[in-house]
Amino acid sequence: MPDRDFMQLALDQARHAWALGEVPVGAVVVKDGEVIAVGYNQPIGRHDPTAHAEIVALRAAAEKIGNYRLPGCELYVTLEPCVMCSGAMMHARLARVVYAAQDPKTGAAGSVVNLFAQEQLNHHTEVLGGVMADEASAMLRGFFAERRNAARRIAAPE
Repeated sequence: MPDRDFMQLALDQARHAWALGEVPVGAVVVKDGEVIAVGYNQPIGRHDPTAHAEIVALRAAAEKIGNYRLPGCELYVTLEPCVMCSGAMMHARLARVVYAAQDPKTGAAGSVVNLFAQEQLNHHTEVLGGVMADEASAMLRGFFAERRNAARRIAAPE
C-alpha cells in the first residue's frame, strides 16, 4: 500500500478520537506492508497525558510483536509528533515516520524542533511530512471550530 493509503487509515483512527471528544489524531504502525497496530488520541478519556495516538499505537505494536523495539516498522500519524512521541519513536527504533499536518506549536519533526535530525542521538529515523496534510488539517480545524462554537453557545445561551 502506498503512503496515502496508510495515512487514510490513520485519518480513520483520528475520526474515532473526534467522536469521543478527543483531539482528532490517529496513528497506524506498519511492518512489511501490513498494519500491525492502530491508535488514536485518548488522553482525556484515559486520564493519561501519554495516551497520544502514536504512543497508543506503539504500545499495541510492541505487544503484538513481543518486543519494545520495532525495527523495520513505519508509523503513520495525522499530526506532526510532539517531543514525547518523537522520543518514543526513536527508542522503538522505527525505520520511518510519516506524518500529515505540521504542528507549529509542539511539532518535534521540524516545526518547533527536529529531534529526528539530532546527530548526537544513537538512532536515526527517516521522516516524511505532508502526506495528506490538507485532509488532516481540515479535520483539526473542523474539530476546533466545533469546540469554539459549543463554548460560545454555553457562554451566550439563546
